[in-house]
Formats: sequence, structure tokens, C-alpha cells
Amino acid sequence: MFVVLLKFSENKSQAGQFMNGHKEWIKRGFGDGVFLLAGSLQTGLGGAILAHNSELEELQARVNDDPFVAENVVSAEILEVTPSLADERLNFLLG
Repeated sequence: MFVVLLKFSENKSQAGQFMNGHKEWIKRGFGDGVFLLAGSLQTGLGGAILAHNSELEELQARVNDDPFVAENVVSAEILEVTPSLADERLNFLLG
């Protein structure tokens, strides 16, 4: 499982120009069964995504395809998490 942090960077002011492509990219991630949750980081810092069903290299390639990443609107950090305990509703994440 992965947490993807998308933090605004030097081209934050161009976010509006690439928003439609970014939203389509997120939609594809959900459609492909890779993204579980997406949302904003509070205080306008950027966004975060919870991802699974992907290898790190595949996820990195997917993240690089995000127009926000490609146009340096955000910088991306991928954190790999090995779940060891979960609420029963999330047991599918335990592998």
C-alpha cells in the first residue's frame, strides 16, 4: 500500500491550467482499481492519495503521468506502507 503526497511547488499558480487533466488522471487511477482515496492536504498544501494494487515502479510511472507532476505544479513523494493491523472493513489491505 502507498501514500502519495502531492505538495504544491514553484508552479502552483498554474494549477488551474492543468486541473482538468489532473482530475482525469485521478479518475483513471480509481477506474484502474489503484486509488482508494484522494483528498486535499489541509491549509492548501496540495493533495494525498492512498493507493494499492500496484508495484512501486508502476505507481511511480503513474504518478509521473499526472499533469500536475509533469508541469511541476506539485512535487510527488511516494511512501510505501506495509499494513500489519486494520479495521475489519479494511482487511483487504492486509494482503
